[in-house]
Amino acid sequence: MELRRVLITMMSFGLASMALVAQARELVPNDRYMCSWGAGTAAKAQELKLSGVSLYAARQKLQTYKFSKPWMRMMAMGITEQTYDSPSRLQPATIRQGFYDDCVRYKLARR
Repeated sequence: MELRRVLITMMSFGLASMALVAQARELVPNDRYMCSWGAGTAAKAQELKLSGVSLYAARQKLQTYKFSKPWMRMMAMGITEQTYDSPSRLQPATIRQGFYDDCVRYKLARR
């Protein structure tokens, strides 16, 4: 019985250390920027949705923005559509944090 407890404890520490190593890996600055930008876009889309702005109007608003990179406009459109399709009524700050966390987790998993 005691040996079993020791083995379980050792396995737990092993898994915990593996998780710490995975989290310790750093994102390249470009990935961090992309996650941060996407999170801000999702939060803005959620803010528009909660304030009653239609998806059509949100798309029109995106067309007026100046984007610094060519991929941003289509990515912003996709994020906005997904946000509007979601039944979520969470606050924009919660959406921003969730999007950022999920994006970072995805980028780290791809490594």
